Parts: sequence; C-alpha cells; structure tokens
Amino acid sequence: MSLIEPSPRLDSVEAIAGHIEMLVGIDPRLAAVRDFAGPVQPRITEPGFVGIAKVICGQQLSVASARAIWSRFELLPGALDPVSYLSLSEEEVRATGFSGGKFRTVRAIAEAMAAGALDFDHLETLTAEEAVRYLVAHKGIGPWTAEVYLMFCAGHPDVFPAGDLALLKAVQHGLGLEARPTIKEMVGIASHWTPHRSAAALLFWRYFAVMRDREGILL
Repeated sequence: MSLIEPSPRLDSVEAIAGHIEMLVGIDPRLAAVRDFAGPVQPRITEPGFVGIAKVICGQQLSVASARAIWSRFELLPGALDPVSYLSLSEEEVRATGFSGGKFRTVRAIAEAMAAGALDFDHLETLTAEEAVRYLVAHKGIGPWTAEVYLMFCAGHPDVFPAGDLALLKAVQHGLGLEARPTIKEMVGIASHWTPHRSAAALLFWRYFAVMRDREGILL
C-alpha cells in the first residue's frame, strides 16, 4: 500500500506524523527513533518580524531562559512592530534580557523591513534553499536563524538546521553512529530525507528531549 502524501505545513500532530511515516519509508532506521520519541508536537509561531525576533531571542539560550526573556520583551511597548521598534533605545531592550548583539540584529532587521528590503511574505514563493539565501543576505541572520525561522514561523516542510548541537547529538545516538557528525556530514545525511527534512528535525529534537529526560545523557 502506498503512503498518502501529508499536508505540507507542519502545523498539527497529524501532519507531522504523516511526514514521519514518509520518512520511515525513505529511511527505515527512523522507525526506532519514531517509536522511542512518541508523538511530535507542532511548534508553529507567528511569522514576520515577531517570529524572527523570537528566534533571535532564543539563540544560544535554554528554552526556559528564552521564554523568560521573551515574556518581558513582548510586553515592551513597540517591541513587536518593526517601525516602532526603531524608536526603542538599546537600554530599554536590553533591560528585558536581550544582549547588545541581539538588540542590534533585530534593529537591522527592522530597518530592512521598514525600507522594504526584507519581505517575509516573499519567502512563501521560494524553495528552502532560496529562502535561506534570501534571509542570510541580511545582516545578523545566519543559517541557523534562517532555517529555524522557516521551520517554526513559515512551517516549511523541508528544512534541517544541520548546525544545531542537539540535532547532531540526537542523530549520532539515534542512528548509532560512532562519532557525532560534522555539520557537512549532517547536511549529507539529511539530504536523503528530502522533502521531509523539517519533520526529521522535529523528530530528532523530540528524541533528544526524551532521551535526556529518561537517561540523563546527550547533555
């Protein structure tokens, strides 16, 4: 029996499960990863300026720390609009927990949006690779930020943030690899999971969380 192609947007448990079933059909090694990880929840957030700012807020922070900082940032008047953000001082933004670098990155994005040079709606017309290139052309947006934005804000089905340390650790353990893959090696591994790479990333993030909680490893 052939598998039914799932909905492209990863915005429900059912949609993600459909993509994971397709993945298992492509790479049977992922069946054990799926069974151990259990149901994978969607992680879709608001697109545009708010979404990219939230991704930047969470860079190199634990989930708990990022959530605490964001809860303060989103209450700052004007913080969630690119034009009004430009009127905020560095002191005001950093008082919420943002670093100076993150303040300047979000400001550069706000300036680009205000000037019409950065259009998040345009991403809907691009492939994953084209969308990453479009985003990283703007100051302060690196590959990881672009890829995570595409996954969690745009719901893109075929993105894999190969530079994410948790994913590298989870893939090593889940696939029984002798060594943690390099970023280049991870890109090669994930290429075989196209066009469902985002579901693979969500699956391995879930696998990492379950393994860490149950056995205290992968930290």
